[in-house]
Amino acid sequence: MSKENECKSGEVCPSKKTLSREEIEDLKERLALQDNLSGVKHKIIVLSGKGGVGKSTIATNIAAALSMKGKKAGLIDIDIHGPSIPKMLGLEGRPLRGSEEGMLPIDYSDNLKVISIGFILRTQNDAVIWRAPLKHSLIRQFLRDVRWGELDYLVIDSPPGTGDEPLSVIQLLEDADGAIVVTTPQDVALADVRKAITFCRQVNLPIIGVIENMSGFVCPYCGKTVDIFKSGGGQKMALEMGVPFLGKIPIEPKIVETGDSGKPYLQYYHDSETSKAFDLVITPLLALSDERKYSENVKTCMRCKE
Repeated sequence: MSKENECKSGEVCPSKKTLSREEIEDLKERLALQDNLSGVKHKIIVLSGKGGVGKSTIATNIAAALSMKGKKAGLIDIDIHGPSIPKMLGLEGRPLRGSEEGMLPIDYSDNLKVISIGFILRTQNDAVIWRAPLKHSLIRQFLRDVRWGELDYLVIDSPPGTGDEPLSVIQLLEDADGAIVVTTPQDVALADVRKAITFCRQVNLPIIGVIENMSGFVCPYCGKTVDIFKSGGGQKMALEMGVPFLGKIPIEPKIVETGDSGKPYLQYYHDSETSKAFDLVITPLLALSDERKYSENVKTCMRCKE
């Protein structure tokens, strides 16, 4: 092996190997993306097997909960066909700004930054009719060209299912900490969330845990708990699939009210039982190691910067 082909670490740099033009461009893209996200300690992908389980509500409140703990958080909405994060955070109509370095995320607060295709649409009634390559390109832009700066957590709200968007973000990130999978207790949702867990395993994405949303309703008048959508199914499924169970989030009318009015629930009802449930959910996230991670197949070039 010639000395000029050696990385400073003593390994062969991918950039010094004989690569095709397409491989060189791909390597440049990946290095640019990793360089842009080098200040992000943890990357969390929120998934669900099917729609209607409250995944975006969970992702929004997880990001809000982390920011309220003093952590710097970013929230990416990659639900391209149904972006709801701008509405949930009261950011509708806010235009994206740019700088010489790239796009700037929208600041919800000092500790929470947000990006969504909803900020790009002319009106909230516009339909996004895109095939997979355009979706992949937009997700790559959100990761590579949006200037996130220093973040403790980047939370990615993925659309339901195991299609183009979650696959793209997993392939682009390469070093995500893992997925939080959201379900409701009934069998119809659980059947699909099993597929989401299998999907994570097939693409080598660690599973941080499962959240059972809409798990019981506590009557505000008599205090009795009514299991409208059953209860405990998510916990049982997590045990059967061998993945961690993060907790149950009850049906809470105020979550609907705050989401529709553009306010994270936790910001206004932080002493409620539901807020305590969210505290349990984010405990494993707060315990994650702060050691920076880089993909094995490009980290040598990141060290050399050549």
